[in-house]
Amino acid sequence: MSQAEPTRIKPPTAEQRRIATESFDKANRVISTGNYDYGINLLLTCCKLDPGNTVYRTTLRRAQKAKYRNNLRGSPLAFLTTSRHRARLKVAQQRRDYLAVLEHGEQILSRNPWDLSTQMDMAEAFEALELLDLAVFELDQARQKFGRDATLNRALARLFEKRGNFAHAIKLWQIVKETDPSDLEASHKAKDLAASETIQRGQYEESAQNKGDESDDPRFAPAPAAAASTASKSTTPATASGTVGQAAVDRLTREAAPLLAQIEANPTEASFYLKLAELYRKFRQDDRARAVLQQGLAATGQNFQIQVELMESDLEPLRKNFALTQDKLRKRIAGGLEAADEEHTLEDLRRLQAKLRLEILNREIELYRLKAERFPTDLSHRLELGNRLYLADRIDDAISELQQARKDVRLQGKALMQLGFCFKKRNNWRLAQRNFEEALALLATTDEPARKEILFALASGFAENGDLARAIDMGHELANLDFSFREIGKRLDEWQERLQNAAN
Repeated sequence: MSQAEPTRIKPPTAEQRRIATESFDKANRVISTGNYDYGINLLLTCCKLDPGNTVYRTTLRRAQKAKYRNNLRGSPLAFLTTSRHRARLKVAQQRRDYLAVLEHGEQILSRNPWDLSTQMDMAEAFEALELLDLAVFELDQARQKFGRDATLNRALARLFEKRGNFAHAIKLWQIVKETDPSDLEASHKAKDLAASETIQRGQYEESAQNKGDESDDPRFAPAPAAAASTASKSTTPATASGTVGQAAVDRLTREAAPLLAQIEANPTEASFYLKLAELYRKFRQDDRARAVLQQGLAATGQNFQIQVELMESDLEPLRKNFALTQDKLRKRIAGGLEAADEEHTLEDLRRLQAKLRLEILNREIELYRLKAERFPTDLSHRLELGNRLYLADRIDDAISELQQARKDVRLQGKALMQLGFCFKKRNNWRLAQRNFEEALALLATTDEPARKEILFALASGFAENGDLARAIDMGHELANLDFSFREIGKRLDEWQERLQNAAN
């Protein structure tokens, strides 16, 4: 029998999202009363409807563990009661039906949330579905009980390396080496990644972070400058290892004390967790800030602001890594990398850059979708979501979001321009031309960068579709603004020559 093609995650429909949201709210209510069985069943429904939703999955895992009071073994009869799901999970693995692996895996973890083999299988499924964040989460959960397991730590280290989180990967490879000193891979990995450890604690020049990616349409490039926004706010000096001096520690302790007291007195008030997390970030205590936000998320019933802060905090190191990788790539191309970095080939750097870019895009898509659903009247979130969907090559989804965004007159020009790029990428020049022309009429004359992009898109589009006369007209408009823009002068010469040859 031939194996089925790998399952791909499809975004849930509006109706599926509505059902999942209602089930999630109800699950939180019933779990707060101690009704774990009903709450877990509702959360299983949420995860089935929206398999890639991190909040649903993490809430489910907390509930599963709370049901057994974190006893690290689950139900005494778990092995017997899960045999059917184990068998079906293995069949699903063989067929590469990763969604089925996740569904059967959750049934097993509902009876024993510390089942190592199931967590490893689910992590593989998450990775195959390109849900790296959930793959890391699953293996990290397994480390609660099996923190020194070499196989587990090796798998998690590889995931961190795949995400570009080299500092965490190094720590895990070191644990593997300590567990098995004869493991040559662990020795080599820890040494190879040591030079990249500064990714997690370095601060980079804003110019390096503001340089766009290598997208064909630079107007759509993500803004990695946001990556350093939190670190740049810090006013407290730090040592090279990321720790602060004793005076700063004392100050942090003093300033955190009243906030900790407020949290203890009123644990459901989200603002206290947000303020404490901001304070920890100010002193470069990012791990503590994240721990506070996670604590607040559970205590406040998934407060929206805390969800957003957590998602942003997870994006920050990825953006830093992306900026550093781009910087290394530019130096490699220019032949200026230091000897210590020579083991990273040009292809390695390009592969890492592509992985980081996709990971950032996927997380930003999730973040802006969350904002768009929370604030349906603020269409700027739809514009940002459509932007990221375009970059992720999810063109039809991008068009849907951008068409919603253009209903806001303040966003029309940019939404129409981006719709033009979407239709052009979809090989529908008629619709691309229409949106570009409408955008050009709406965008302010002061927005010269956008106008240049549209003029170039129209000129090149007309040329590609055989309308050389209009291509030349648009090209001259662009040349009048910026003759050096994407070699428009040279292109005009080529188009005029082609037009003359056609006339002869």
